[in-house]
Amino acid sequence: MKKFLSKEISKFLNFVKKTKSQNTYKTYETVLNEAVNFIEIENNTIDITPYRLHIANLSKKTIAKKVSALRSFFEFLETQGHKFKIVGDEHIKVPKTLPKPISIEHIKKALKSATMDEYLAITVIFSLGLRISEAADIKLSDIKGEWIEIRGKGNKTRILPLHPKLKEFIDKYLTINPKKEYLFEKDSKPLGSDKIRYLIQKAFKKHGIHVTPHQLRHSFATYMLQNGARITDVSELLGHEFISTTQIYTKLSDQLKLKNYLKAHPLCS
Repeated sequence: MKKFLSKEISKFLNFVKKTKSQNTYKTYETVLNEAVNFIEIENNTIDITPYRLHIANLSKKTIAKKVSALRSFFEFLETQGHKFKIVGDEHIKVPKTLPKPISIEHIKKALKSATMDEYLAITVIFSLGLRISEAADIKLSDIKGEWIEIRGKGNKTRILPLHPKLKEFIDKYLTINPKKEYLFEKDSKPLGSDKIRYLIQKAFKKHGIHVTPHQLRHSFATYMLQNGARITDVSELLGHEFISTTQIYTKLSDQLKLKNYLKAHPLCS
């Protein structure tokens, strides 16, 4: 049965490679190659309890992510005509933490001292609210006048408006640094998520601040909602499948409003 599992995992990963992002593929590959050494199969039952015990010391969020990857694999098995009873597949409640937006002042400072490559990385992600993998995947052909086509999770595409200032900078950037295929590339090869992340962190590190690309995406969502954008529009811009995912930013926005209220109100001073 172990051979059966390994064979089906290989088929599943080939499927994922064609339908999901590279980051998702890597996550599934890591989890399944690890879990296959612990999963027990007997008759028509798959018991993942030994694997759950193996990862028990990890954070709830990490455990939930790994178990979710296994669930996706088991769902794939069903589509292939295999029926198993799954043991040890209980859901884990993960506490929702509110993301912290980067202040506009810090972003402006970082942009002011940034190199052209750093400036491009920050503005593309912050202006469009992209995931780092989406930014790395932008091709020159995706830029269509005042719009840009973004390939998101599961190869789903969305069309986003290009802010005039961003469009102007991209045009200027490409004149000085001509590219062949990708917006972020070096020596005719895609730069990749890790190097784009390094550019962003380097720009903010000059001012003693640690900032991740995901924080810039959080900041985009938070400030859009604070400034009156409709949650349905923000959800579409972010490429969220469910609007409930976007609603966490409304909670953050309300917390900031309360903080500012308590700070400004004369009776609270």
